[in-house]
Amino acid sequence: MRDETASLIQSTQAESTPAQDARILAFPDAGERRLRLALRRLDEALEEQRVAVAEFRAQMASLNTAVNGLGESAQTLQANLATAAEDTARAQAEALRLQATAEAMSRLA
Repeated sequence: MRDETASLIQSTQAESTPAQDARILAFPDAGERRLRLALRRLDEALEEQRVAVAEFRAQMASLNTAVNGLGESAQTLQANLATAAEDTARAQAEALRLQATAEAMSRLA
């Protein structure tokens, strides 16, 4: 009877264990999911950076144009001031000449 009981226990245990050919499906690795998410976010950040760099370059080109215009305006102002200085020097010389003439005429009178 003891042999029958042992045989019965072994056969019950054999029936309760999973079959050797049963396959267990693994869930996706959480690390792999985190990596995919991080890569997607990195791609998004790189795209934002590309847009920002393009906008920065456009703004720098605009600034360059403005600075060049400012430089041209400064050169024009410098030329106008030089002309005004020459005109002022001529007017001063003429005023001094007229003053000398007036003084000479007042001595004659």
